[in-house]
Amino acid sequence: MRDELQLLVDRIADRMGRPVLVEDRRQRVVCYSAQAEPLDDVRRDSILRRSTTAEVISFFARFEITRARHPVRTPAEPALGLLPRVCVPVWHSDLLLGFVWFVDSPELSAADVNRAVGLAEDLALALYRVNLLGELTARREADAVRGLLADDPAVRADAATKIVGAEMLESDGPCTALVVSVGEAAVVEQALVATRRYCGHRYAVHLVRPTQGLLLLRSGSVAPADAAAHLAEQADSGVGVGDPVARLADVHQSVAQATQALALPAIALPTAPGAGPVPAGTSPQRVAMWSQLGVYRVLAAAGLTAPELYPGVDRLPADLAATVEAYLDLAGDAAATAAHLRIHRTTLYYRLSRAAELCGVDLRDGLQRLQLHLALKAIHLAS
Repeated sequence: MRDELQLLVDRIADRMGRPVLVEDRRQRVVCYSAQAEPLDDVRRDSILRRSTTAEVISFFARFEITRARHPVRTPAEPALGLLPRVCVPVWHSDLLLGFVWFVDSPELSAADVNRAVGLAEDLALALYRVNLLGELTARREADAVRGLLADDPAVRADAATKIVGAEMLESDGPCTALVVSVGEAAVVEQALVATRRYCGHRYAVHLVRPTQGLLLLRSGSVAPADAAAHLAEQADSGVGVGDPVARLADVHQSVAQATQALALPAIALPTAPGAGPVPAGTSPQRVAMWSQLGVYRVLAAAGLTAPELYPGVDRLPADLAATVEAYLDLAGDAAATAAHLRIHRTTLYYRLSRAAELCGVDLRDGLQRLQLHLALKAIHLAS
């Protein structure tokens, strides 16, 4: 099947007198002809990675290529290292099968574009077969991964057996969940596929759900933190990482942890209070490890609200709450707190006194300070 597709692609390149690259409907590279200049960075990287980056997918999405029934011309984008393109969508009835791409330099004439459309029609049957085989394999994997998230332990055990038996993963054993938010589904799909390639064959499976993309990483390949950093870069999004579990059938626990970690990206790995504000232009923390959530793990497990932890904390305005939290984070060091908040120490003492009055706390009492500190952290969980 792949040989048939390669022959057709080589024939199109020969007839058009320029290189060709074919992607499936998710913009994953399926096949390409021999490449020659002009060869831009995007074409080179797509061939090496066999996938397209999130930024490039978003760029082409502006031209609605997934809905187009006729060739689409896209301009150059120097910031992405992208030359102008002609995209010929390939359809079978109402099913989008993929795209045939030409670098539009030198510019294709109208007659050339019409010729490309006719030649691309010959790809439809071969692409349909490739898509059908890929969809069946992907569907079996998706069903099995969904089974790992079921409430019934027997269903989870059966799903784990299917995944290992079908050699989707190398073997049962330690496994870690990575979760990424879903914005544009095609971008997340590409990012997950690219990270799977980075992790190695049969070391990861993935699933795109309505609200999150899920990658299950088998131990023995790359470290979860490295895989998460790769996924965050590919998806241009935050990634939550759960703790490893001993058996694939228990990976739902890691998924729950990764989901909770992803919900707290701004505080999962906080900057040390004395370090000052994050400089302008600095990238925010994009990987949140459940293992590094510290006290937030305890609060998430306890499920207590801030007022339950310390009645009266909800009477604190945001600025006073932030002041007290910084003060408690720094173990009651007034000088360090004033420097961190960039306020005069007299202002700090006034704010602390006002906060104590509003919520009824005695900041000299260690147990009361602990309760209030936990309540202030719980506010982050609630938000």
